Formats: sequence, C-alpha cells, structure tokens
Amino acid sequence: MDFKDNFFNTKGVPKYRDVTLNIRGQLVQLNAPKVMGILNLTPDSFYDGNQNQNIDRILKNTETMIDQGAAMIDIGAYSSRPGAESVPEDVELKRLQQPVKVIRKTWPEVILSVDTFRSGVARRMVLDQGVDMINDISGGDMDAQMFQTVKELQVPYVIMHIRGTPRNMQQDPVYSDVVQEVLKSLSDKLFRLNEMGVHDIIADPGFGFGKTLDHNYTLLSKLDAFLMLNVPLLVGLSRKSMIYNLLGCEPEHALNGSSALHVVALLNGASILRVHDVAEAIEVIKLIDKLKEVQG
Repeated sequence: MDFKDNFFNTKGVPKYRDVTLNIRGQLVQLNAPKVMGILNLTPDSFYDGNQNQNIDRILKNTETMIDQGAAMIDIGAYSSRPGAESVPEDVELKRLQQPVKVIRKTWPEVILSVDTFRSGVARRMVLDQGVDMINDISGGDMDAQMFQTVKELQVPYVIMHIRGTPRNMQQDPVYSDVVQEVLKSLSDKLFRLNEMGVHDIIADPGFGFGKTLDHNYTLLSKLDAFLMLNVPLLVGLSRKSMIYNLLGCEPEHALNGSSALHVVALLNGASILRVHDVAEAIEVIKLIDKLKEVQG
C-alpha cells in the first residue's frame, strides 16, 4: 500500500480521513470538513474592520455564524493584513478579554480558537477564558516561547506558514519551489512539536502570507501534497486578495470567488475552512459531501 492508497479513492480524489482533535478531553471528529467562522476584533481588518467594535455587534455576528453551522469561531485582535502595524500585547489582550468571556459563557459548546502569535496572549486566553485552540499565523516563528506554551497547555494548535511578518511579507516573496518549501517548513515544525509531546496539530499553508498570486494558486492546485503531513489541513481563502485582485473587484464582491476556491480546497483534502461567510461554506461542504459519496 502506497501513499495514495491511504489518502485517495480509486478516482484520485482525497478521502475524508478519520482524524480527531482532543477538545477539553472530548474527541472531535474531522472525518467530514468543519467550518471555522472568522471574528475579527481589529478596526483595520482588510474586509470586516470596524464590524465588531461593540459587544452587541460581536454577539450578534457570533450568533449568526453558529446558527449557520460554524463548529469553530476564530477570534483575533491583531490585524495580519499585509503592511499591518504592530499592536502592543496589552492592547491585543484588552480587545479579546470581554468578547471571549461573554462568547464562552453564552455558547459553551462552540470550539473557540484564538488567532494570535503571542504565547502570553495564548496562555491567558486558554487558562483564564477557556479558549480551546491556538491559531498561530507565524507557526512559532514570531514568539520563541509558543511551542513550549502549547506543550504546557495541551490544546490543539494551528501552525501556519508565513515568510516574514505581516508588515513585510508581501515585499517580493521568492521561492524556488513554493510547495516543497512550505511543505518542508511545516513538516520540520510538526516533527519538533511531536518530539515535545504535542500531537493535536493542524497545518495551514498560509495563503496570502508571503506569497505572490501565482504562489497561492500553485499551493491550492497541489494542496493534496500536504496530506502527507498526516494532520488536518486548515485553509483560509475567504475574500483574500488572491481572489479579488485576480477578478478586479473589492473584497465585498469576492464571495463567489471564495466559494469556487473552497470547492477546490475540499476536493484536495481540506478539513477546515476558515471563512467570513459561514452559510455559503456549509453549502459548499454539503455539495462536496454528496459528490464524494457517489464517487465511493
């Protein structure tokens, strides 16, 4: 039995794999894809900045995503858009504390993820607010204490690939082979984390983070190569510049393009879609579920 027998059906389409995450001592199955709704608390997000600047609006947007079928809510308070300025750690924590506390109390069953590269923020959110996951855009590169913190907290950890920082990542990124280099970077980090005793890991190729338009589409077209990491794959494509720049529109008009690329991601093995538009992503998953069912 070779690699393809493990991960692909007879028609070459990636199978849904029996992978799980340990969330608060309970095993959460990812053998069917899940939707992670995006909740930005930053005033300068590339798409939904200023949408979540009071607690009533935050709760309403969270309720909508959960009602539409989001299994996970990813809460971030540090803008990672290209060229974004740094935000002090105390500001990031202050932005997160009340919304996370209220969301955790209101929807105790939802899986909460904190979108941060800072180990201090991750620690406080998990220990003080009951957050379930850490989503680190830097994959440990921007805080040397993050891997040790994840080991101590023993919560699922998303390692994303980025080249540079949000402030400089789009300044002429160059790769000799983007798929091989991103895959090697993620593989090396997975090995280090496994050696430390961290096993609930999710990999994210980092679309738009230190990649050109062509790099992004190359990664998406060969996303199935990342199945060899043998961990769930998270894909964040929603309303990104790789869509709206190519189509010549604004992020507000990039929903159709987002859904089209979500289809490609699911057919190539994505386990989690991180999205702004939950209802539409759920529809895409239902359609792909049926396609894979009839393909056997």
